[in-house]
Amino acid sequence: MAKIKLIIGLGNPDPEYQETRHNIGFIALDYMAKKNEAEFEYNKNLNSFVAKSKIDKTSVVLAKPQTYVNKSGESAAKLLKFYKIKPKDIIVVHDDLDIDFGNFKLSLGKGSGGHKGVESIHKAIKTKDIYRLKIGISTKSLKTARKQSDKKRDEFVRNFVLSKFSKNETETLKKLLKEAYERLVNIL
Repeated sequence: MAKIKLIIGLGNPDPEYQETRHNIGFIALDYMAKKNEAEFEYNKNLNSFVAKSKIDKTSVVLAKPQTYVNKSGESAAKLLKFYKIKPKDIIVVHDDLDIDFGNFKLSLGKGSGGHKGVESIHKAIKTKDIYRLKIGISTKSLKTARKQSDKKRDEFVRNFVLSKFSKNETETLKKLLKEAYERLVNIL
């Protein structure tokens, strides 16, 4: 049987979150699906939208869990079991507050960096040995807010990750998704 890679994009399912920073994982997977002419279909048992495709001769399953970001591990565990995929063949795509907007980082086997969705996946699949494509969403205003008191900082961060990208940021995002996709293809 051919090896399959599972690419999980993190995001929140409700329409009001569609174009928010916290949904950059979903946005990236939509880009990948479009690029490879794959269509998402909802799988009730996996509680995820799933699309199957080939990327550079590698069979991939693109998955957008419908559990909300912080509970992504529930769907991730089901996806692994259903497709008989080992954790080392997972790539999780998500937002990262510590990386400047317009940049991304690919990592393997690291901690969650405080990302609740990644923590949920680590816990559910009982390992940190997964690839992560971390897409930066940090801005100057976020860096300033992070220096404030805990309560003010937490409120700003919560509102920030759930805010939509500006028009200028949307243009940068298009270039970023293309670059991130090309880098991702190299590890498949």
